[in-house]
Amino acid sequence: MARSSSDLEKKLIDSLSKQFPTKAAASTEIINLQSILNLPKGTEHFLTDIHGEYEQFNHVLKNGSGSVRRKIDEEFGNTLTIKDKKSLATLIYYPEEKLALIESEEENIDDWYRITLHRLVALTRRVASKYTRSKVRKALPKDFAYVIEELITEKAEVQDKEGYYNSIISTIIWLKRAPEFITALSNLIQMLVIDHLHIVGDIYDRGPGAHIIMDTLMQYHSVDIEWGNHDIIWMAAASGHPASIATVIRVSVRYANLGTLEEGYGINLIPLVTFALKTYKDTDCSAFSIRPGEEYNKHDMNMDEMVHKAIFVIQMKLEGQLIKRRPEFDMDDRLVLEHIDHEKGTIELYGKEYPLKCRDFPTVDPKDPYRLTPEEEEVVERLQLVFRRSEKLQKHVRFLYSKGSMYKVYNGNLLYHGCVPMDEQGRFMSMTIDGREYAGKALYDKLESCARKAYYSTKDPAEREKCQDYMYYIWTGAKSPVFGKDRMATFESYMIDDKSAHKENKNPYYSLRDNEEVIDSILREFGLFDVKDAHIINGHVPVELKKGESPVLCGGKLLIIDGGFSKAYQSKTGIAGYTLVYNSHGLRLVAHEPFTSAEDAIRNETDIVSDSEIIESRTERILVADTDTGMELREQIAELTVLLSAYEDGDIPERG
Repeated sequence: MARSSSDLEKKLIDSLSKQFPTKAAASTEIINLQSILNLPKGTEHFLTDIHGEYEQFNHVLKNGSGSVRRKIDEEFGNTLTIKDKKSLATLIYYPEEKLALIESEEENIDDWYRITLHRLVALTRRVASKYTRSKVRKALPKDFAYVIEELITEKAEVQDKEGYYNSIISTIIWLKRAPEFITALSNLIQMLVIDHLHIVGDIYDRGPGAHIIMDTLMQYHSVDIEWGNHDIIWMAAASGHPASIATVIRVSVRYANLGTLEEGYGINLIPLVTFALKTYKDTDCSAFSIRPGEEYNKHDMNMDEMVHKAIFVIQMKLEGQLIKRRPEFDMDDRLVLEHIDHEKGTIELYGKEYPLKCRDFPTVDPKDPYRLTPEEEEVVERLQLVFRRSEKLQKHVRFLYSKGSMYKVYNGNLLYHGCVPMDEQGRFMSMTIDGREYAGKALYDKLESCARKAYYSTKDPAEREKCQDYMYYIWTGAKSPVFGKDRMATFESYMIDDKSAHKENKNPYYSLRDNEEVIDSILREFGLFDVKDAHIINGHVPVELKKGESPVLCGGKLLIIDGGFSKAYQSKTGIAGYTLVYNSHGLRLVAHEPFTSAEDAIRNETDIVSDSEIIESRTERILVADTDTGMELREQIAELTVLLSAYEDGDIPERG
């Protein structure tokens, strides 16, 4: 029997009265929440397509895409030289490393401590000013919480304020706690400058440190993640899905990035290596070249090419098996192995015959090309086992599930990685799943449900396997929102010289992104009906600045913030990535130059050279009241007002 609205209201009042047992307690909380509504909104920081570039990622995270330096400029203006500002900024980014360097060079270290502590306290006071004292208190490091609160809180009752603060700082130095205190203040400033972090997909692949990035994100104070197709394939691999495991390994070996698997996640690849050396030792592996990074050991090149070929063939077979058991995916054009003429060394695709760069496939049976050999089956089984048993990989993937989703609507912005699949007329493309049609937001929601079941479902093995196959579709399927192309021409890019065969056609979404009607229809589809002030924040396809492409489309309604964080893309884009900052003054797009190294930043105080462009500036500051949090706070105030009325009317007694 359904409860009446009066019953629900009584239950709510009873529950609230336990938390706020008196009129005074309820009134105090209303005043507190009302005051929060009138504070400036916290700064949001958007990054996307990081692709394992952990050093640049960490630096951009630490400097808040220039937010720390802007706060230094605001606080100190012309009272500090540019050199002093750079030195202070570097200290905040890398406190422990910079301190070690300064302490080895500075003659009068106590004076340096004193000056630096005063500057850090002043800056902490500024960045903390937009938060309630309660929120700042929760962010304070435990060891120094009381002292920091004393230093950054205005004390009206103290006559000689300068003497009071000087006394505290002198005591810190006398007790030889200055280095730890400087580190604590620097980390606190980093935390308070950015209120919330958005990662708009593709943490994994290409660069060497996706596992380090994940460790960092797990320690970050407030973050959400919109999955990219490279994240999805790692999540599927962690669930034990064979085709996804093979894909992850192939991409890793191609970019000379096996360290992430072996050292980062403890994945034992010896069975694969042993199989590859035995099977492909005397075959042509020239088509399976490695794209080495700076630290790649070229002595491993021949072995890695054999491993590359072995896992490529295994992936093609497993992908073929998947496509055959899922005809609903409509991916028959990816069944390539059956079109090879092994005698002629050619393949017929799209009505044309192409010569193959490699014709030596000893494990492919022309009569049954997708069948794994017994040796390949054993390798795949052992890889499934080690992927499932990697404690660190499983921990990182669970974090991706807990903090991640296919899209997010946050403070009037729609965040997603790839595209909303549509036809040339701007109508949402539909996909049939379990006999039902899904398009637009519904397609995102259904595919996200599949992704979660693929990892967590234990009741129905057949359902779990089907959902794992759908994760592979999300990685590479024509109607996948996070892929956004008609096909992934993996085989062609390896095996065919003719570049026309490599072409992957983008979804019509990409040619319609400057069409305001289309963009407004997407915003409304995801519940953002006030389209005038809403934005889509998008990653996945790098903006090629060299070709004159712009990251700002549709009059600023669509912002593409993939500008080439990954070194593999920087020759095409001409920069090293875009990031976005959304603070109480508006939106600022930041374009970054390539990052040298953390060591160079610490020793030579070289920050990333960044150009920022104000996309949207508000004449009045955006307040917490204007955000999603503000909506929640107003609901709480309304509920507390009902409680207060109940106390005043005598409907319920005060408990205290």
